[in-house]
Amino acid sequence: MSNSAIVKNGLDVLLADTERLRTLAGANVGLLVNPTSVTLDLVHAVDALQAAGVNIVRLFGPEHGVRGEAQDMEAVDENYDPITGIPTVSLYGHEFESLLPPHDTLQDIDIVIADIQDVGARYYTYVYTIGLMMKRAGETDTKVWVLDRPNPIGGLLVEGNVVRPEYESFVGMQPIAVRHGMTAGELAHFFDRFGGWSCEFEVIKMEGWRRDMWFDDTGIPWVLPSPNMPTLDTATVYPGQCLLEGTNASEARGTTRPFELFGAPYVDAMELKAELDAFELPGVIFRPVSFRPKFQKHANTTCAGLQMHVTDREKFHSLGASMAILVAMFKLYPSDFRWRVEAYEFVADRLAIDLLLGDAILRKAIEDGEDPMEIATTVGGGREEFDARRKECLLY
Repeated sequence: MSNSAIVKNGLDVLLADTERLRTLAGANVGLLVNPTSVTLDLVHAVDALQAAGVNIVRLFGPEHGVRGEAQDMEAVDENYDPITGIPTVSLYGHEFESLLPPHDTLQDIDIVIADIQDVGARYYTYVYTIGLMMKRAGETDTKVWVLDRPNPIGGLLVEGNVVRPEYESFVGMQPIAVRHGMTAGELAHFFDRFGGWSCEFEVIKMEGWRRDMWFDDTGIPWVLPSPNMPTLDTATVYPGQCLLEGTNASEARGTTRPFELFGAPYVDAMELKAELDAFELPGVIFRPVSFRPKFQKHANTTCAGLQMHVTDREKFHSLGASMAILVAMFKLYPSDFRWRVEAYEFVADRLAIDLLLGDAILRKAIEDGEDPMEIATTVGGGREEFDARRKECLLY
């Protein structure tokens, strides 16, 4: 265990539990893992569990793959883990059906161990992959163990609305708030009790985690959960900044500071800064920049824009700040700024921004130039029910 860590994640708890390891000793085990599935000493779960005598017969890879090579929304076609050679099943392919593991990939498995770091925003797909594994496991009488990890942006604050049923997608498959304030293990309980994704499952809880902790309070080493989530700073702004995926503006994928940087070729950086500064948003400073994405939107084209510098993350409201950005862009660049119209996360018949926002009413409020903080705090129907259900599922 890392000397600096004051929190033990579920994987390390499991490896220290001789009784549970005895349960695994005679079992065929599948692992749902990615690069974050490591011990406090940065040993990957595959290697650590094999060293503990666990028979791993198959790996399951979420979006981006078992080793995280693929970019967002890039279909993953992998049959074997490139490092260990263990047979691998991709749970992010070319169509929506690929998100569920095929029945035959579970029928020879006794227990699936799911161990993936979430980032605390409902758009992040890994928790749905765990939930869909639970759903399929319930149909094949396979047990699931969820190894819990911290919510990097804390477990106290809940922000935003709940997805309306007509806007459900892989960036919002369950009726949860944008910033849900839950761990993956707690969400597993939510899916089982309220989401219709049920199986025989167990959550291996962390030791030492408190709900007021940010990730850098835990002492656990940060391993980027996905190619465009390089730092905790990224995760801090992500609950709001992911909304830019639903526009033709760049959220700076293809740079080293995705989501913190944003802009477009048509933006006047000083003009946009003045517009955003007028909102007097707490806990953030906007710095004029230019950047050139190397891939995705506006690839190899210079974009003018801003970098979001969070100066007080306790006061910073990511949703409010990003609503302000959208309102400002819509106002300043009406002939250039557009909502994304291409298919998004396997959905082609609804706007990506509506899938991300979970409710078209919020998009209309942005288009009408309403107050960004009011838009961000419009929770709508279902939020009260989510808050009550959430309390029932908290483990810490």
